[in-house]
Order: sequence, then structure tokens, then C-alpha cells
Amino acid sequence: MRALIARFTDGSDGSDGSGGSGGSHGTLEVVDAPVPKVGAGQLRIAVEAAAVNPVDLLVSAGAPVAAGLVGARPTFGLGWDVAGTVDAVGPGVTAFAPGDRVIGLQDRLDVRTGAQAEFVVLDADAVASAPAGIPPEAAATLPLNALTADLALDVLGALGLTSGGTLLVTGAAGALGGYAVELAALRGLRVVAVAGAADEFSVRALGAAYFAERGPELADRVRELVPGGADAALDAAMLRADALDAVRGGGAFASVNAGAAPVPLRGINVRDVWVRADGARLAELARLAETGALTPRVAGVLPLERAAEAHARMSEGGVRGRWVLVP
Repeated sequence: MRALIARFTDGSDGSDGSGGSGGSHGTLEVVDAPVPKVGAGQLRIAVEAAAVNPVDLLVSAGAPVAAGLVGARPTFGLGWDVAGTVDAVGPGVTAFAPGDRVIGLQDRLDVRTGAQAEFVVLDADAVASAPAGIPPEAAATLPLNALTADLALDVLGALGLTSGGTLLVTGAAGALGGYAVELAALRGLRVVAVAGAADEFSVRALGAAYFAERGPELADRVRELVPGGADAALDAAMLRADALDAVRGGGAFASVNAGAAPVPLRGINVRDVWVRADGARLAELARLAETGALTPRVAGVLPLERAAEAHARMSEGGVRGRWVLVP
């Protein structure tokens, strides 16, 4: 099968003893790889679409090795989000059968091949039935981003954010931020959406009660809308301290980008959010997408062989949705 990998050479995988990425990026390659075998409790998916996410850029940059999250080696598979058709099931799998259309999350960093391939094997509990009526290219944007947004809202809820409270969402026009706005509104939260001026109409349509244009003195503008500051923030755009300053003292802050959490000033409860595969929760999110309560957004679709172009577009920033690769 064809699969996208990041290949590191000249010790850039950390094998030179530096313990990090050596400051160089891996080279993206589409390679021939063995079709993965199915084990007990697993299923194999014939991939129809796989979204490109910031984590893919981090892996191809060697960041997980540099941070000590994974051991160094020459190649890493890419791709977390997948939409496709079940090709085979392993012993003990009863919820799915060959031919079923599904979505799923491959949540491991240290893999030889990921979801950006012709086939991927996942644990059955990492998979959900695909949302009916939604093309696979759009459905592939759901797992990582919607699950992350939903989990972040759970974290903030545990820290005291309840229905009727105010939530600042940065990067509200992006894939993760957009899902966060919609899911927060469904929970009865009053959302202060932060995005570019041109995105005000679209983020309000997602359910935002207030809009604050990104840029200097963000906290002052948020506090004009919400005196005293927002009760909590979900920082999808990695604004860090600028977003924290818009939260009231003793509030809550969820950082959805690994290692990007700010210092917890003014008694604000700051938490990193680490997503994990959860097929049952993903099924709930798929049903919301079916009803139109969640709005998948695709920035563009490219064949697997043009993955480098999708990575470049993601690196430029300002992407409203996700680039999606098709094998």
C-alpha cells in the first residue's frame, strides 16, 4: 500500500546522540509499505480521506522526539484522522463489519504508518459509524478536532465553567475553534469568539454571542464585552498570555496545543488537554454532524502525493478548516 511518512536523515531523528530533532525537518515521502495486519479487537479501514492537522507538522518537524515524547528513529507515519470503509475485522469485533463506513482516530505518535495511507488499523473502540450524508472528505475533519474541543469543554466544566458562563475561544474560524464554538453553544455557554475581522459573520453563525477581532490589546476589548473578563478560555490559536489576560481572576484556561500552556497568573486554573481516541464520544459527535449541529469545514482536498503542498498551506496559518488527503 501507499503511505505518507516523514523520513529523517543525518541524525535529525535524534540518533546522533543529540536527543532531539537536530533542528531539521523530516522529508515527506509516499512509500510502499506492507498492508497492516488486523489483531484482536481491531479493524482495518480502507482510507477514503485523511485530514492534515498541526500534529502532523510537528511530527514531520521532529518535535515529538525533541520533546522526549517518543524515541528517535528514521521514519514516522503521519495522519490521525480517517474516514473510510471497514476492510477487515479481527477476533472479538462485533460492532463493525466489512463494508461499514466509519470514521476514527489514530492517536499514537510513534507509528510506522498512520491514517494518511491506503489502509490503517485501529482499535474498534477508536472508531464510530460515519455521519450519514456527509462526504468522507468532510467527515475526516471530525475525529481529532471535534474530540479535542469536546474534551477541552469537559475539562473546563470540571474547573467550574457551567451553562450561562462566558467562554473565550481563540482561533474560532479554524477547524478546532469552530467545533469548540458550536459545542460550547450547545452546552449553553456564551461564547466570545476571537478571529479575523472577515470571519465575524461566520463565527457568529456557529453560535458565538460576542466577537473580538484578534490583534493587540485583545484582553481590553474582551473586557469591554464581558466586564471583568471571560469565565474561561479555550485557546485553539496558541495566543497563550494574551488569551489568559482576557480571563477573570480564578477562572479556567484550556490549552489544546501541547506545551503551549501559559503561566497560571491570577489564580487561573490552567490545564493542558491531551486528546485520546474515544469511539463512543465520536459517535455522539457524528450524530451532531448529521443533524447540522456541527459543521465540518474542508479547506481543500489533495491527493496523497501532494501532501507537501497541504503541509505548506497549513504552515502558512489562517486555514479555515482542514486540508484533506485522499489516497
